[in-house]
Amino acid sequence: MATRSHGLQSWIDRLNNAELPALAAVVQDLHRLAQEEKASVQQLADVLLRDASLTSKVLRVGNSVYYNPSQESIRTISRAIVLIGFDNVRLIGLSVSLIDGLLTRAPREQLQELLARSFHAAVQARNIAGYVLSKHQEEVFIAALLYHLGALAFWGCGGEQADELASALAQPGVDADEAVREVLGTSFRQLTQGLVKSWNLGEIVTLAHNSASHNDPAVYAVSLGTRISEAALDGWDSPGVEALILQLADFIGISPEDALQQVLASADEAVKVAATFGASKLCRLIPSTDPELIRVQQEQRKARLLQADLLVLQQALQDLGLMVSKRGDIGLILDALFKGLHQGAGLERVMLAVLADEQSRFRVKRAVGEDTQRWLTDFVLPAEQREQPHIFSYVLRHREALWMGVPASYNLNELVTQPIRQCLGQGMFFIAPLLAGTRQIGVLYADSRVSGRALKHEQFVAFQRFTQLTGRCLEALSKR
Repeated sequence: MATRSHGLQSWIDRLNNAELPALAAVVQDLHRLAQEEKASVQQLADVLLRDASLTSKVLRVGNSVYYNPSQESIRTISRAIVLIGFDNVRLIGLSVSLIDGLLTRAPREQLQELLARSFHAAVQARNIAGYVLSKHQEEVFIAALLYHLGALAFWGCGGEQADELASALAQPGVDADEAVREVLGTSFRQLTQGLVKSWNLGEIVTLAHNSASHNDPAVYAVSLGTRISEAALDGWDSPGVEALILQLADFIGISPEDALQQVLASADEAVKVAATFGASKLCRLIPSTDPELIRVQQEQRKARLLQADLLVLQQALQDLGLMVSKRGDIGLILDALFKGLHQGAGLERVMLAVLADEQSRFRVKRAVGEDTQRWLTDFVLPAEQREQPHIFSYVLRHREALWMGVPASYNLNELVTQPIRQCLGQGMFFIAPLLAGTRQIGVLYADSRVSGRALKHEQFVAFQRFTQLTGRCLEALSKR
């Protein structure tokens, strides 16, 4: 049986000494040359010439149409550096080393998917950096390429433990991070940071994993490129991509339409780069930008959109009406409320935030809709915040339902604070106090931001009606 590794240092020692010493040495040497002000052509050539296979592959990539459109023959490393540039040759050397060091060992599906995503992220990040940086674009490419270095190294060299993790991740409802910690004794993020430190990969690669450094434009370019490559796996029309396109447009100062075209062009370029580096098997794993395919995805998404159902709405109202007199339990009341608003009124995301912790803060009691389960843990608001009042405490204090995002409520927009926007996103929403008689229970929230559709008057009427009826049910329950 192969040696098992457990814990961060155990994996770093194994990868450095037994599995990837040659790759580590090449990556370190190529990175060191980037740090030296006057690194010579000969120094770079010497690093690459140590390995005949690496030399021939760098020359093949250097002769490709992508790097050498004039097709002037390149037969030596020094000639490649003169024709296509020191930084490009260094980047080619590092990329080819990574592909060779990992893909030729164990071309398992997880490794191929992650390498494809890494190349896609690298091209996206470098092209984003081109708008905001006068230099260091190649460093940004490398930082994004190596962003998931720990996971890449594990899937390439993990052996039986990689099989074990693959089986664990295939189980329904598994917590992926927990499964990784169970098998490795550390997280992929910690393993990446450990290897980056051990291989001395420098500032941009190191800072990319520090959220506090995202005001550095190079680091932010790496972050955006990485997140775009991940979100694109859900389709170019997904809410995740749409949100990132807006962030990108704001960051580089172009329109959202132009930002989308830039991102699609970078995805196409990533396919060419992967093929050029001899990793054509990765090309199929980079999301296609074929306009027809995107149109089909959009149509499929629209077909999946939640539609209002009048029968469900009426049944839920009837159920709540009966529970006012029959005093149904809290679970049945909330079931009818959420079913009526979500499936009945067609509101895509619905949330009940109740006063908790001795009424000192709002916590989410229940939520329904795409990507709302994280609210149960992530959404916490102080009940009263004198220095920064917010819309949740406002509606509870004033006891009124509001339709935010329409002219009548523009004067309250400043109450939608930055923490609320970060958690819930931007756009129209309904919000109302939930009261059991005079007792404050919490706040009901609903929106249709999954599709971005505008909310309708009849939905607001239903939202108010359900809130009132639920309050009466809760009041009846408290008098039991």
